[in-house]
Amino acid sequence: MEPASLQGILAFVQAVDAGSFTGAGERLHVTKSAVGKSIAQLEQRLGVRLLNRTTRSLSPTSEGFSYYEACVRALTEIEAAQSLIASRRQVPSGRLRVDVPLAFGRRCVAPVLFDISRQFPDLTMEISFNDRRVDLIEEGIDLAVRMGDLDDSLSLAARRIYAQRSAICAAPAYLETHGRPQSIEDLASHSVIGYGRNGIVHPWTVRHTDGHLGKFQPRARLILGHGEPMLDAVLAGCGITYLPTWLVADSLKRGELEMVLSDCLVENTIVHAVWPVTRNLTPKVRVVVDALVAHFSAPPWDAG
Repeated sequence: MEPASLQGILAFVQAVDAGSFTGAGERLHVTKSAVGKSIAQLEQRLGVRLLNRTTRSLSPTSEGFSYYEACVRALTEIEAAQSLIASRRQVPSGRLRVDVPLAFGRRCVAPVLFDISRQFPDLTMEISFNDRRVDLIEEGIDLAVRMGDLDDSLSLAARRIYAQRSAICAAPAYLETHGRPQSIEDLASHSVIGYGRNGIVHPWTVRHTDGHLGKFQPRARLILGHGEPMLDAVLAGCGITYLPTWLVADSLKRGELEMVLSDCLVENTIVHAVWPVTRNLTPKVRVVVDALVAHFSAPPWDAG
């Protein structure tokens, strides 16, 4: 679009908003005659009359009103794009409070945050690690990483950063002693390590022999309330368990664990970055969200 065309659009929108060429000129810091000339040239280019003019007032024609609405939408998008670019160019600074899950946060999110901390010395980062869902607004948290379903809250914005995949696995020594299950149903005759709290064992999301995904409720003999002790237990040969790839990838590569029923590797939990809704993201929040999205697009533990 030629600069003159854009000037005509600005003059036209401001004239409609102000109700006069004089008011539009004051807003644009130009003369009344300059506004009238710009709009006349715009009408000539479009081949349509946009404004009804009288000595006392002006108002848009039917075509002019439709054009006005389209121009307002376009200018709003341009303003948003400019704000986005400006926020990206600003250097992140100040205090940023981030809340992340305990194990996933320490192993997978913290390295990203540490890298950002090194890049931006004017940014002070306070990171909390827990599996409790904090109230971001009430507790003054700028950004949180959440696993699983999101709360239905209009006060929070979210961006998906990762789809967690989980594997059924066991130590080679356990499989040599107890045999390798060939189906989900075979797990009934094995020692199973389950994740559970308050007497409730969480089900596994698995792919059955006919290909469909479904929930499998394990009959666990050993129930633990945290993923890292579950990893310790399966490495110790206590049984078969179901853990995310980010937690077991290193053990699998070292041969300390083997995948069981490898076709059951499925996405079972979505991970989001969430933050309080604002018109524009602050640079300190945006840089973290962008870095998380980039990092989790190809996480090293899911390679291959």
